[in-house]
Amino acid sequence: MLKLLIATALASSFAFADTAKEDVDDAKRSTKKTVHRVEEKTCTEGDAKCAAKKVQHRGQESKDYMKDKVDENSSKD
Repeated sequence: MLKLLIATALASSFAFADTAKEDVDDAKRSTKKTVHRVEEKTCTEGDAKCAAKKVQHRGQESKDYMKDKVDENSSKD
């Protein structure tokens, strides 16, 4: 019975750690997204350069999202 309680406690602590990491990753991505949107709204370099910057930001945000999800899913194994 004691082994079962210890195993359950350990499993729940790992589940909590995964959730905390996901929350941290979400917060980082959200902050970065907000900064990108502000940069895009205040861009004064011309339409072409601002559009290129916007495309670059979307690509970076997508890459960050995919990397975080792969890391989260691989750590659950």
